[in-house]
Amino acid sequence: MIGWTALLGSVALAAMVGAPLVGTTRISLTRAFDLAVPFADNVDAQILFIARLPRVLAAALVGAALAAAGVVFQALLRNPLATPFTLGVSAGAALGAVLAISLKLQVSLWGVSAVTGASFAGSLGAVAIVYALARARHQGFSTNVLLLAGVTLNSFFSALILFVQYIADPNQTVQTLRWLMGDLGVAGYGPILAALPPTIAAFVAFAWLPRAMNLLSLGTDAAASRGVDVVRTQQVAFFAASLATGAAVSLGGPIGFIGIIVPHLVRLLVGADHRIVLPAAALLGAAFLIVCDVVARLVMAPIELPVGIITAMIGGPFFLWLLVRQR
Repeated sequence: MIGWTALLGSVALAAMVGAPLVGTTRISLTRAFDLAVPFADNVDAQILFIARLPRVLAAALVGAALAAAGVVFQALLRNPLATPFTLGVSAGAALGAVLAISLKLQVSLWGVSAVTGASFAGSLGAVAIVYALARARHQGFSTNVLLLAGVTLNSFFSALILFVQYIADPNQTVQTLRWLMGDLGVAGYGPILAALPPTIAAFVAFAWLPRAMNLLSLGTDAAASRGVDVVRTQQVAFFAASLATGAAVSLGGPIGFIGIIVPHLVRLLVGADHRIVLPAAALLGAAFLIVCDVVARLVMAPIELPVGIITAMIGGPFFLWLLVRQR
């Protein structure tokens, strides 16, 4: 466990250190860290600390959150093809962001834009609706109803998003389309700091889950016979994974396939023990999205592609391969 975690941690660290140095404009680290040059006159420092470093940190946070949430949702639903977006959280966040963009909300608080705030609020609303539907009166917590409600809510919110785009101003439509593609071009460190508290809270809950998730993979009856509080574990898993997903989507948009590619790659490497899979997936997810974002910045330079396009081009064939493999 320690060996794989250390290895993937080293990969993630290397990606975080190396990615800010890669770009269409070369920078000098010596000049970037030269305190004798005023920051306003130091172009290398501005490129490093304003243009690239926030983007790398956002990619690491979003990738780790989505990958870990994918692991938890797959264990919760006992479905290897489940993703962080299966239960409607992403669609709720997207609806909130699209409404904020279409209404031209310009309010910001502590460096957090109205779009980011509305996105996170939309994800929380989706979580509340899905949970209320899944909370069967005499059955505690039904994961089957949870899945059905999430898929239905996804479709409903997607229809609302299309409706808002149809009646919106064309300029806002272009802006919403870019956001829906997934984009890590964050404006400063404010949005990252805002996404940290819910992400940290989610990962604290994740630390409590691995043993219970290992037993749940055997079935709810087998887990209950071994002392697992099944309903409580399912609730913690649902809320923690949804919180991580909401924070990630509000920061980077609905970046797809991270939550299914990374968990399965990790399982191929380390097996199915969630005590190893969960931290390993978070580290690999961070490194994977950082690399994808570098590709998005460079592949059509000087044009920057939304990183969601790159993850989808990689994830689509991988998802189809999983479908064939599972059959």
